[in-house]
Amino acid sequence: MNENKTKKPGRLAGLRELKTLLPYLRKYRGRVAFGVVFIIVTNLFALMLPRVLQMAIDSLEAALTTARLLWFAGLILLVSAGEGFFRFLMRQTIIVVSRLVEYDLRNDFFQHLQTMARSFYHRHSTGDLMARATNDLNSVRTVLGPGIMYSSNTVVVGLGAFIAMMYMNQKLTLVAMLTLPLMVIIVHRTMGKIYATYERIQEQFSKITTRVQENLSGIRVIKSYLREDFEIEQFSHLNREYMQQSVHLGKIEGVLWAGMGFLSGAGVLLLLWIGGLEVIDGHLSKGEFVAFFTYLGMLTWPMIALGWVINVVQQGTASMGRLNRVLETAPEIRDNEQTDYTVTRLHGEIEFQNVSFAFNENAYALRQVNLKIPAGLTLAIVGHTGSGKSTLVNLIPRLLEATEGRILMDGMDIKKIPLEVLRQEIGFVPQETFLFSETIKENIEFGVQNGNGASMVSAAKIARLHEEVESFSERYDTMLGERGINLSGGQKQRTAIARAVMRQPRILILDDALSSVDTYTEDAILHGLRGVMRERTSIIISHRVSTVRDADLIVVLKDGRIVEKGTHELLMLHNGLYAELSRMQQLEEDLETL
Repeated sequence: MNENKTKKPGRLAGLRELKTLLPYLRKYRGRVAFGVVFIIVTNLFALMLPRVLQMAIDSLEAALTTARLLWFAGLILLVSAGEGFFRFLMRQTIIVVSRLVEYDLRNDFFQHLQTMARSFYHRHSTGDLMARATNDLNSVRTVLGPGIMYSSNTVVVGLGAFIAMMYMNQKLTLVAMLTLPLMVIIVHRTMGKIYATYERIQEQFSKITTRVQENLSGIRVIKSYLREDFEIEQFSHLNREYMQQSVHLGKIEGVLWAGMGFLSGAGVLLLLWIGGLEVIDGHLSKGEFVAFFTYLGMLTWPMIALGWVINVVQQGTASMGRLNRVLETAPEIRDNEQTDYTVTRLHGEIEFQNVSFAFNENAYALRQVNLKIPAGLTLAIVGHTGSGKSTLVNLIPRLLEATEGRILMDGMDIKKIPLEVLRQEIGFVPQETFLFSETIKENIEFGVQNGNGASMVSAAKIARLHEEVESFSERYDTMLGERGINLSGGQKQRTAIARAVMRQPRILILDDALSSVDTYTEDAILHGLRGVMRERTSIIISHRVSTVRDADLIVVLKDGRIVEKGTHELLMLHNGLYAELSRMQQLEEDLETL
């Protein structure tokens, strides 16, 4: 996917991606400040321990009484207890902050996805977005929690241990620092490679997630066409590539960790040799040597941990970059400075003025459509498949944006109406019915804030769904499977119709919403809807002439243009495309009867 392709970052250039997290950290700056204080206090206790050991060991050469020995033991215990207590507070504070930021960021990411137009979801697969909302967010959290904690700990301990070592013996300190430049070189060489490799891993993980999501959603098609083995092979191929990229990252990390460990060990060996000579020559006491060695150990671990922190930061930076590319994508359809927030209700008059729509420069779905729909009128739209019927009605709630021309609602440009008001006043039953994995009751009440049982039952009766639901053992509390898989196609459509009716909208749009029901049920539903449609603007799209013949106005589309307009009787007299469709359907019905 083109959105996932990024330029190879510089060694530290990728860190700019993490700037997005600053507002989230500011929200918890009090906790972060306490966390920093706990880090400092924890390491002050840790830095005290080598000095206590020095005094205890040097005291062994003097007359050491049992009482003094117990005093040193108690002091060591006290220092260790203080370090452990504040280390607990440090972890609790910093890790909790990382979880809180993860919670806020995930909410904001999901909220941002809710504002995006349909075209955005044409460019981003569901699996890719799921991978960003889970795997990438987890990597970002690791940067904020362990990443911040260990990096801060490294700075404080490293600086404290270095100062203590310089105070004790400058010569040995310089010897201990000899391997530091080599560590810096290793870190510098691996940072960019870790970033680029981890980004490729995350992109591959997105492909795997997408493949799994599509397979689970389309499992019936896969089984019907006996494509299980093919899909298994395709998944295995994607998984193999993911494994290979992960192994490659493991090799880079292995070089980083091995190099840091080797250089740290070399520094210890060098210090042991030269420091031992210093003790033999009497320039350094045994206690000082032990304390110095302990400080070096405290300095060595942060240097090794630095390799882990760099690895985590690079992974988190790559993941934050992937999240940023979504968060920085502005919604194509949104309120703007022209929006009139004084508009709170609509009457339902709709007018198309020279409206055209194109999915791209050479693919016009609608051309120069001019149509006025008075409030309270029932409009029917017919035409062959691909004539632009669904595209036309999708422009009304601004699920799509007109390429040319204007759409007016109650005489006002539709772009000036707040999106929330516009869509709140529209009940839309799309061609592809979608039901949630909830109860039938929750699916019908999905579009209302405070539903009640009487209104829900009334809507279900209008959609001719009530009697069938009453035959279920759990009735309206029947839990639906994914996409309502335990309902028939007709039951799904009627549930969606009940959902739209339940909202009592000013504008009701049925986009081929009766295609999966028989003609008898269709007549019953239309009869129930007449009372509803009489009070509001209604738009019905259908392939069946029988569905639309009683509409106040019928529009016929062909190749994205309105070619006929009128009532059923007038269009039949005109003997055009509508009359041809009517005769063909009548012939099909006669053949079915025979």
